[in-house]
Amino acid sequence: MVVLSQPVVENFAHIKTCMPTSNIFTEIPVVDLLDPDAKTIIVEACKEFGFFKVINHGVPTEYIAQLEDEAIKFFNLPKPEKEKSGPPNPFGYGNKKIGLNGDLGWVEYLLFSTNPELFSQKGKFILPGISESFWSIVNEYVSAMRNMACEVLEMIAEELKIGPRDILSKLLRDEKSDTCFRLNHYPPCSELQALSGRNLIGFGDHTDPQIISIIRSNNTSGLQIALKDGTWVSVPPDQSSFFINVGDSLQVLTNGRFRSVRHRVLAGSLNSRISMIFFGGPPLTEKITPLPSIMEQGEESLYNEFTWYDYKKSAYGTRLSDDRLGFFEKSFADKSKKRSI
Repeated sequence: MVVLSQPVVENFAHIKTCMPTSNIFTEIPVVDLLDPDAKTIIVEACKEFGFFKVINHGVPTEYIAQLEDEAIKFFNLPKPEKEKSGPPNPFGYGNKKIGLNGDLGWVEYLLFSTNPELFSQKGKFILPGISESFWSIVNEYVSAMRNMACEVLEMIAEELKIGPRDILSKLLRDEKSDTCFRLNHYPPCSELQALSGRNLIGFGDHTDPQIISIIRSNNTSGLQIALKDGTWVSVPPDQSSFFINVGDSLQVLTNGRFRSVRHRVLAGSLNSRISMIFFGGPPLTEKITPLPSIMEQGEESLYNEFTWYDYKKSAYGTRLSDDRLGFFEKSFADKSKKRSI
C-alpha cells in the first residue's frame, strides 16, 4: 500500500526551513546485541554521540511490517476520519502542530500512552477510531521495544559498574513507568522547489526528555543529528535496524557523561516517511539526579535534583529547540542568583 501523496498541511508559510547539508554521517556506531563487546560500544557511543544503531536485535520482522501496514492504513484515511482520534490531549492524532507552544512541522502523527494502566483494550475509548488490530499490534511492538530498551540499559549499567544490573532498566519496567509511543508520517512535499533550495523541516530540532528512545523508520531519509561541534549530519535510512537516542534524563543520571542527542527531521519531495518512536520514561514521581554509584570522589552534580513530573511539565512549557535541560543545570541556577543580587 502506498501512503497518500497529498500533503497534510495546506501551506507551509509558517513552517521553519533550513539550508541543505550534504554531510552524510558514515560513522554511526553499530551495535550488534549478540557481540560480547556490545556494552563497551554502547557506552562509547553514548558519550561521543548520544546515538547509535542496533542490529541483531531479535525483534520479529512481522511486528515491524504489521505495524507499518496499520500505520499506513490509518494515515491513508480521509482527514475527517483521522481527526476522530484527535485532537491530541496530549495523546491522539495531531496534524502540523507540535506541542502547545507554536512549533509547526510538515508532519501528522499518532501519540499513544504505553502506561500499563491505560494501554489496554480500554485504550480504544481514549483514542476512538483506532481499530482492534491496530491496538493489538502496537501493544506487541511496544512490549518488544521496552525489552530492547531495558537490555541496552542493563548493558550500560554493567559497563559503567554502577550497581545492580537493573538500576536503570527498572525505571522502564515499573508498572507506573511513564513511557509513550509515537507514529510520525511525513508526506512528500512536491512544492519544495518553491523554497529556493531550502529544506522544509518536518520535525524541528530537539532532544528527547526521557531516558532512552528507540526509532525505526521506513527506507526514506530525513533524520539528522547534531554532532558535538553543532554540525548537522544526515543519517542514512535503514529499515531493518533500530536507532537509539540518549535522552535528557539519562544525561542527568550519568552526570553529563552521556550526551542527549539533538536531532530533527527534514521533509522530502518524493517519498513519504513513516517513523515509529518508543520513548522510555520513568515513573512521574521518580527523582532524577546523578546516580551516587557513578560519582567519583569529590565530584559534584551538574544538575539540581528534579522529579520526572517536574521536568516533563517544564519541557511541555518550552519550544522544541529550547535548551530544556539547561534550566536545571546548577550553573544556570548560580547565574540566576547572581542576576537577582
